[in-house]
Amino acid sequence: MKGCLRLATMALLVALVTASSFLAGFATQRNLPPVVQGPPTRLEQFGVFWEAWRIIEREFYGEVPSSQEMTYRAIRGVVETLDDPHTVFVDPVHAELLNDDLSGSFEGIGAVVEMREGQLVIVSPLKDTPAERAGLRAGDVVTAIDGQSTEGIGLFEAISRIRGRKGTTVRLTIQRPGVEEPFTLEIVRALIEIPTAEGRMLEGEIATLKLLSFNGRAASAVRSALQQLLAQEPKGLILDLRDNPGGLLPVAVEVASQFIDEGVILTEVGRDGVERAHPTRGGGLATEIPLVVLVNRGTASAAEIVAGAIQDHERGLLIGERTFGKGSVQITHELDDGSNLRVTTARWLTPKGRQIHGEGLRPDIEVVLTDEDRMQDRDPQLERAVEVLRGGS
Repeated sequence: MKGCLRLATMALLVALVTASSFLAGFATQRNLPPVVQGPPTRLEQFGVFWEAWRIIEREFYGEVPSSQEMTYRAIRGVVETLDDPHTVFVDPVHAELLNDDLSGSFEGIGAVVEMREGQLVIVSPLKDTPAERAGLRAGDVVTAIDGQSTEGIGLFEAISRIRGRKGTTVRLTIQRPGVEEPFTLEIVRALIEIPTAEGRMLEGEIATLKLLSFNGRAASAVRSALQQLLAQEPKGLILDLRDNPGGLLPVAVEVASQFIDEGVILTEVGRDGVERAHPTRGGGLATEIPLVVLVNRGTASAAEIVAGAIQDHERGLLIGERTFGKGSVQITHELDDGSNLRVTTARWLTPKGRQIHGEGLRPDIEVVLTDEDRMQDRDPQLERAVEVLRGGS
């Protein structure tokens, strides 16, 4: 085994397009311990496996898959028994999809997906991508890709079907919550540049910082954007985490530390129940400016870590809609043949000990962005944030 990569949550893998988890290389590398041989009983049990394997190779009437393919299928079978959609085995071909994401760009449609209860679900479309322009939304269920059902397929098989060379078209059949009939979207693939942070000033001396992902460049991008915004002496700051699929746990701690001067950002709880606190890093640039955080159903993983810490420390209000609810930590191990094994190793809690996995964060002020708002290019969530920072209730 070559090593492992520590991610925040996610095998929220970015999928159609960014990988999950995600994203460029700010992660903890460490060598793996040597494999320890199991007790004789375990070895005997594996002996039964090899006995069955030899019988199949010797006697099966039809074509027998290659030893490599049978090995991969066996590993996937073991992983499936764990009943955890975020623990996954990735063969070398599909592992290249993740490597493309780590480079900061790839060819696809620009949407983050995950498997949830056997369904391929859109976590969020990335900003200014074909997925967003086509109208994909957080919570959409992809039931077919180019006419082929997604039932029973794995996440990375789905990713490989959706991705493709720029300029080519993929057809996604969508079942949208609240919409009775499924519908099909035709989306032209493009070169997707994985975004990070965008800052701008609004009227009334209010600054906004839109954070689009927690990749390896995000911490420095946030700090740079804050320096530029704070130089203009804004009276308040809006941190926009809407449709942010998350990414790397260390980056989440770095970003949260820009807004929280002391205390715990999150607590990681391992399989043995041992808790590990992740404190602030100190030296934050925006620890005193009035703050509001925008969230929605596409706010996930590392983005929820930051939002939850700000809420628990009463550093700022959350405005918008309930978040995605992704509260697990994965370690990605690179195996000797280039395949990857991503294993859920812990859950994380907010500073006050809240478990958000499967639940999400409830905003302090709920404001729904409706279809009509989108059609009219209105943003009532942003408007409410500005109102709060200007002294409204």
